Amino acid sequence: MDVRKRNRVSVTGRKGGPVVVLAHGFGCDQNLWRLVVPELEKHFRVVLFDHVGAGGSDVSAWSPERYSTLDGYVQDVIELCQELGLGPVTFVGHSVSSMIGVLAVVQEPGLFDKLVLLTPSPSYIDDGDYRGGFSEQDIDELLDSLDSNYLGWSATVAPVIMGNPDRPELGEELTNSFCRMDPEIARVFARVTFLSDNRADLSKVSVPTLVAESARDTLAPREVGAFVHRQIPGSELVTLDSTGHCPQLSAPRETAEAIIAFVQGS
Repeated sequence: MDVRKRNRVSVTGRKGGPVVVLAHGFGCDQNLWRLVVPELEKHFRVVLFDHVGAGGSDVSAWSPERYSTLDGYVQDVIELCQELGLGPVTFVGHSVSSMIGVLAVVQEPGLFDKLVLLTPSPSYIDDGDYRGGFSEQDIDELLDSLDSNYLGWSATVAPVIMGNPDRPELGEELTNSFCRMDPEIARVFARVTFLSDNRADLSKVSVPTLVAESARDTLAPREVGAFVHRQIPGSELVTLDSTGHCPQLSAPRETAEAIIAFVQGS
């Protein structure tokens, strides 16, 4: 299957500029990057895509066998970069896509120049001294609620993930994005997102990496950002003055500026 169709790939921005690939998180699609793209495309060639099962992707390409772990998404990213042939790229992964980026870099480091992890979490579950932000029971209850009533779950959880209760339109946008996703696909992807543990993969990253955390994020608290920063050799850590797990929507200017500064840095 043609990668461009499968993942609804679009390429915009400055021809000949450094290439930046933007990858969205669970329940989202490439549209959630729309507020940062105008700034990025002044400097870079910008590649947008939808993970299979999200947005305008070819849903017929989705199967529970391929996408029951992050590996299916990782292979898609690798195939996308190879197909476009744009040379080593900066991969910007939001939320679960940050770990997809980590795994893709570990497998095929030659395809990547730099890595930006936006509100990353290698594991959401507390484990000993590691604080992921949730207990196993918390995650079990979250996934059980999703299974029983996906639309109701979306309406309850999305505003919490987004934060910014004084800006309810942001939570509403994320809720609507969640609700557009096929419930069967969402159930599988949610398990992949919330049950994966990629802590051991962080130390294998071999390209320059920026960890961009949100100052106030209930889903990925700052302890998680600090952990990711410590584990990835030579990584940089920036704390965006933002609330919630989606700073590309709640603080697009700060998010764009952090990406631009890192990509243009030596």
